[in-house]
Amino acid sequence: MLNQIKGLHHVTSMAGSASQNNKFFTDTLGLRRVKKTVNFDAPDVYHLYYGDELGTPGSVMTYFPFPHIAKGRPGTGEVGTTVFSVPQGTLSYWSDRLGKAGVDGLKADEAFGEKRLHFAGPDGDGFALVEVKDDARAAWTGNGVGADEAIRGFHSASLRLRDEGATGELLSFMGYEKVDEKDGVLRFGIPGGNGADFIDVETMPNISGARLGAGSVHHIAFAVENRAKQLEVRKALMDTGYQVTPVIDRDYFWAIYFRTPGGVLFEIATNEPGFDRDEDTAHLGEALKLPTQHEHLRKQLEEHLEPIA
Repeated sequence: MLNQIKGLHHVTSMAGSASQNNKFFTDTLGLRRVKKTVNFDAPDVYHLYYGDELGTPGSVMTYFPFPHIAKGRPGTGEVGTTVFSVPQGTLSYWSDRLGKAGVDGLKADEAFGEKRLHFAGPDGDGFALVEVKDDARAAWTGNGVGADEAIRGFHSASLRLRDEGATGELLSFMGYEKVDEKDGVLRFGIPGGNGADFIDVETMPNISGARLGAGSVHHIAFAVENRAKQLEVRKALMDTGYQVTPVIDRDYFWAIYFRTPGGVLFEIATNEPGFDRDEDTAHLGEALKLPTQHEHLRKQLEEHLEPIA
């Protein structure tokens, strides 16, 4: 069993409008845009990152906005709901705030003894807020949400699968422990994690497979401290039979990817070097940052990409 993984690092999804996506995460949810860059493989498409002040691993939601992308189709083999942590007693604040902003899909419920508020993103993305007692992670308060209510980072993510077995074994191998089961949902938790500690597995044997599109999660990333720990995880996964990519430099972290038995794309990402490697902390996410191999396209890309306030 591995012990290098410390919870979630980031979740990356697909979107339609970049400006609409940016407005939702910064204005409505009060997160900070910590990086404005482009897709390494399709530089005419933004890669936008939102999180806390520094883009701390375990807080970062990222997006590829494709202007003419079709809507995704929910189903199995994907991340279902991405869940953010908020302080206890704040769901009424968030219900009022999201309602006034016209956010769809508002629904309160409770699971695993935790109060939750479900809501939909601009492209139908599945999100929830969960009240967490004594989450000590610092909140970003630069966009009109007070420190007593602001999002602390991720709490968990759910996986929709036709069969839990093999993916459950994988999570256990990755260091997760089964901590609870309720209403057909199996909860895994990582001991000594970074606060973004839980994965909920929803088994849906009669549901068809998901189709990737706007509102879909492209991949979910797990955090390791550094490149040495990442290489240990890569070797262990390959020794177990997984097909894992070589290490890829993503400028703000190093990444490896592999497909799980249930069809979800997993990434293992390093906490180093961080989003402040090429921007001062006070100005994260303001300028368009391009990977070195795409810098020669700057003029063309700045004319092509949708303006973001």
